[in-house]
Amino acid sequence: MGKLPTGAILGGVLLNQKLNPSTLENESDKQKLMVLLRTFFEVHKGWHIQYNIVSRDTLLEAKKHPDQYRDLVVRVAGYSAFFTALSPDTQDDIIARTEHTL
Repeated sequence: MGKLPTGAILGGVLLNQKLNPSTLENESDKQKLMVLLRTFFEVHKGWHIQYNIVSRDTLLEAKKHPDQYRDLVVRVAGYSAFFTALSPDTQDDIIARTEHTL
């Protein structure tokens, strides 16, 4: 697989990530996130990052009990939406996304 010249891509490069909230519980992990951000923007010439910082368990609970999670907002694909207002298929897609830790 070749390496893309990300600095030459018109409009930049977008990164979507789903992080578990436990990933940011301590200062060491927050520093790791800062290194990731700096690397993405400075080395890879990134343009935009979208994060969902919510656990899979929370999303599953929100799907089961939507009235208790009306204010839960997630990144979908270029836009944010209330999780409980999304179609079941879209909810399942967001739940199935890879959940990263640092």
